[in-house]
Formats: sequence, structure tokens, C-alpha cells
Amino acid sequence: MAEIDLIKNLEHISLMIPNRLLKLQGYLLRDDSKEFLEIIIYKGFSSSTTHQTEIDSEKEVVKFDYFFTKFILYRAPLIKGLEEIIRENEQSLFFLNKENWI
Repeated sequence: MAEIDLIKNLEHISLMIPNRLLKLQGYLLRDDSKEFLEIIIYKGFSSSTTHQTEIDSEKEVVKFDYFFTKFILYRAPLIKGLEEIIRENEQSLFFLNKENWI
């Protein structure tokens, strides 16, 4: 079975739909412990709000094993206090379907 680069595929979709922001929440495994992980994907770029990420697009965004447990799609841009959630899902493959971003 081919490995899916979830973050890169979501970045590609977000590039095509610039008025959406996707927040991925979960955890990463480091030194036999779980740490909260949050990544924001917007206009084809991803950034972690909890951990340092790679700037080089050829490298993995996060260097440790990670698992996502929640995905939240917002109308972008975000305005503090007026965040509009479009949909949420716990399935990692749900937002790989571009139609679920609309």
C-alpha cells in the first residue's frame, strides 16, 4: 500500500481554495511520551502552533511520529473572536476530498 503524505496533500488542496484554513490537532510521540500537536494549513503552507517546523518544503513538516485526531476547517482569513467553523471531522482522509472543503 502506498504511503500518503497527508500534510503535503492537504497543502496542495488548500492552495486551490485560498479562503479556507485547516487546523489539524493531535499529538506527536517523542521520548516515549505524547505531546499535543497543532498544525495550521493555509494557502498551500503549513505551520505548527506548538512545535518548530521545517521551512524546507522538501523535508517533513514535523520530524517525529505524529497522529491527528481532529480536523477543523475554517473560513479564512481568521478574525479573532469571529472564527467561522465550516466543518469538523476526526477522519484523516476526509479533507483529502476537495469537495469537503467547500
